[in-house]
Amino acid sequence: QVQLVESGGGLVQAGGSLRLSCAASGRTLSRFPMGWFRQAPGKEREFVAAINWSGGNTYYTDSVKGRFTISRDNAKNTVYLQMNSLKSEDTAVYYCAAGSRLYEYRISDYWGQGTQVTVSS
Repeated sequence: QVQLVESGGGLVQAGGSLRLSCAASGRTLSRFPMGWFRQAPGKEREFVAAINWSGGNTYYTDSVKGRFTISRDNAKNTVYLQMNSLKSEDTAVYYCAAGSRLYEYRISDYWGQGTQVTVSS
């Protein structure tokens, strides 16, 4: 059984930064792609970013390119999302995700419980 636990969400002013963390336990995910999705009120969950198992390749949705950076530390079984220049439209619940099909197909096998990010304008 895999557990993903997010942390680092909160309230920030527009233009500010936050760093989300996702710690995995129960199974070593060092060979799995990991990533982040988000869901704003009244909207469907959308893909944000993914990173392959080695950390050498990353992929971002267009709206966050140049502002967000995904990274991972396989020794700690942890993935991070550094979010800079935050905008009000980034307000959402952010979910950590993991799975073998995540990087190529944006399909996750495992989900965290989510962490709220609120950007005030």
